[in-house]
Amino acid sequence: ILIPNAVIAELENQANKGLEIGFIGLEEIQQIRKLNLKVEFIGERPNEFQIRQAKSGEIDALIREISNKEKAILITADKVQSESGKAFGLEVIYLAPKELTEKIEIEKYFDENTMSIHLKEKCFPYGKKGLPGQWSLEKINYEILTSEKMDELVKEIIERSRIDEESFVEISRRGSTIVQYKNYRIVIVKPPVSDGLEITVVKPIKKLNLEDYKIQKELLVKLKQARGVIIAGETGSGKSTLVQALAEDYSKSGKITKTVESPRDLQLNDNITQYSKNFTNSEEIHDILFLSRPDYIVFDEMRDTPDFQLYIDIRLAGSNVIGVLHSATPIDAVQRFIRRLDTGMIPSVVDTILYIEKGEISKVYTLKMLVKVPTGMTESDLARPIVEVRDFTSDKLEYEIYSYGEETVVIPISKEKKKSSKDRLAEKTIKSEL
Repeated sequence: ILIPNAVIAELENQANKGLEIGFIGLEEIQQIRKLNLKVEFIGERPNEFQIRQAKSGEIDALIREISNKEKAILITADKVQSESGKAFGLEVIYLAPKELTEKIEIEKYFDENTMSIHLKEKCFPYGKKGLPGQWSLEKINYEILTSEKMDELVKEIIERSRIDEESFVEISRRGSTIVQYKNYRIVIVKPPVSDGLEITVVKPIKKLNLEDYKIQKELLVKLKQARGVIIAGETGSGKSTLVQALAEDYSKSGKITKTVESPRDLQLNDNITQYSKNFTNSEEIHDILFLSRPDYIVFDEMRDTPDFQLYIDIRLAGSNVIGVLHSATPIDAVQRFIRRLDTGMIPSVVDTILYIEKGEISKVYTLKMLVKVPTGMTESDLARPIVEVRDFTSDKLEYEIYSYGEETVVIPISKEKKKSSKDRLAEKTIKSEL
């Protein structure tokens, strides 16, 4: 077996960057050397420029050159390398991905009630069991996980994600790797980012239809008409479950529906195209969405300013967008737009907010722009543009957003009834009599 030094150099480069695939590749070569085979390392090591250009095919070209020079059979699991080798007239054995039916180790930790598992070296494995908002953390095994066991789990996850056609490595950074393995979202974190090797695996335990939410007819009509919807809630509250139901309902209604995700973990039918932010940038996704002209766009996991800016741009261009973000209270979802957008434009971007608690829609707000005197002020010359935030069910005014000096303020409207002059006079009379 001839192993080009270019391969070793590339694996070393990946391992030095903290990428899991580099360590796994070096371990595989160690396993090959233990077999009863003659192993020889040949060829020159690539220079720094060639290593930097690995994605452009520089390393692959060196491997083909050695294969041709040595009249050797090129064995590869890389489809592009396989086709290139054939084009150069090389004899190639392509190791195609196989459909694997055997479960990987982490799947065995799950049962029908497990939402997620949390594994860390030198600790017991734990799992969240129950439903969103109604779960408990339980020990799922009484054997402490060793560093060796955790390494085995990581290696199996990475290897299977490379050969399973339904799986892929979404993000690979120094110290962290995010994998979408079938319908499992796997987050691997290791030192120095964390204080120990850690694996978190999340699996959706229930897929709901929009009918399962028993949404009132008026709200359903509103969701069909709303142009800018935000679905907010705390972690694990059931936001993704609802947005999946909404997206599939739009698709079944004959609407072209697409998603923007990071990572791509929504479980949707094949008619809905899912775009990943991790393999492209906001500008490219912006162009794709505008040119493909979907009827509805689902923006999952909005986190930083570029995400919010992309949502704003798409909305102001006239598209129907459903955004998903984390917030502790319903009004916090609006607060996150204030420093990124002029107050007067907020209702043009966001007109409906759904807040999710324990898997249910607990609050629905609608936003509307008008000019009036803020509640609690009496002078007519204090009138200004105000964003009213009303409860959709009762139409009760709950918040007002407006500029006050150089600041934008969010004022909760008091639920207490204002006292009249007669009430104040009665209070004084009672106190004097006492």
